[in-house]
Amino acid sequence: MATEQQLFADRYRLERRLGVGGMATVQLAFDTRLERYVAVKLLAEHLAEDASFVSRFRREALAAARLVHPNIVQVFDFGSDSSSGRQFIVMEYVDGHSCAELLRDHGPMSPRDAVEILTQACRGLDYAHRNGVVHRDVKPGNLMVNTDGVVKLADFGIAKAAEQSDITKVGSVLGTAAYLSPEQARGEPAGPASDMYALGVVSYQLMSGHLPYEAASLTDLARLQESGPPPRLSDEVRDVPPTLSAAVSRALAKTPERRYEDAAEMEDALRDGLAGVGHTEDLDTTRALPGDDATRMLPPTGTGTRARRPLQPLVEDAPPPRRPAPSRRQPPPQRQKSGAGKWVALVLVLVVVIGGVIAYQAVNGGGNKQVQLNEDVGGSVDDAVQSFKDLVENNTR
Repeated sequence: MATEQQLFADRYRLERRLGVGGMATVQLAFDTRLERYVAVKLLAEHLAEDASFVSRFRREALAAARLVHPNIVQVFDFGSDSSSGRQFIVMEYVDGHSCAELLRDHGPMSPRDAVEILTQACRGLDYAHRNGVVHRDVKPGNLMVNTDGVVKLADFGIAKAAEQSDITKVGSVLGTAAYLSPEQARGEPAGPASDMYALGVVSYQLMSGHLPYEAASLTDLARLQESGPPPRLSDEVRDVPPTLSAAVSRALAKTPERRYEDAAEMEDALRDGLAGVGHTEDLDTTRALPGDDATRMLPPTGTGTRARRPLQPLVEDAPPPRRPAPSRRQPPPQRQKSGAGKWVALVLVLVVVIGGVIAYQAVNGGGNKQVQLNEDVGGSVDDAVQSFKDLVENNTR
């Protein structure tokens, strides 16, 4: 416990220890310049002996200090104490508990409480990944929950500086082996997909109370990961919906290509899975890739799922052939009689009638009555038709 005259780095008054780990000790301190409480992480003394680690630590701490997000613990300062030579990093003080403490004190969480924590962690990871920063050490101890229920990711940048140091491999890497992705266990570099795998392990642990793979070393972990997927979370915990179990299983996929494309997609999948929307493991949304043990069925299209960036299917469905419309016979066009044809027919009818009347009178000698036309019809057919029309009109008036 330091006195007010013995300020750490000539600025911070150390008050009490908040936690201890394999490579650092966290102290609650009071910033005498800005008059606020902060968390000072004091790195182990032996780390100062590794010059390459100190250089990487400064570079990564600077990158972490540029991350400003509600779900990320803000980094305020970093450097080394001139009197003790210890490396330190000053962070935002989170008044609350880590998820590791919550698991230790209260046991497994309900699916609803766990998803609330996990989705906030996804937002912090998504922001960091979009800004080119990979956490590399996502675990319950680095998920802080304050008294208002806000989740904050801590310790950005330290893992990358430590993973290449021979001094810290035993103390830091093996201490969090259970959260390492298969590619990290094989010694490959970590990426955003590695963070999502680690968050999948945290998801499994928060709801079941135990890890998906219980391994004592990196060798055992790699062997278990290669042997197959862990037991389904819905089989381990009765209250976990199968759709939520499937969302966690996808984060734990062996190959990075089968995990979520980004943390924002994982957030949506966890929230949908809690609500019973999504696909179970038997109808997984991922496509078969080289190196997978089995080929999974493509899911049916449903109206209740959100449209996210889906992976391309193995074979694109061809559109159904269009059936030709049944042919309908059009009725033949009605022939319309012209006006001249109608009048010619009337003339012929009248001629026959008049001829019959004349023949009748000739035979019967019926007086001197004769049928007379007002005028002679002669000339062309058109003239005759016009004359007859005039005659009919005069007689019908």
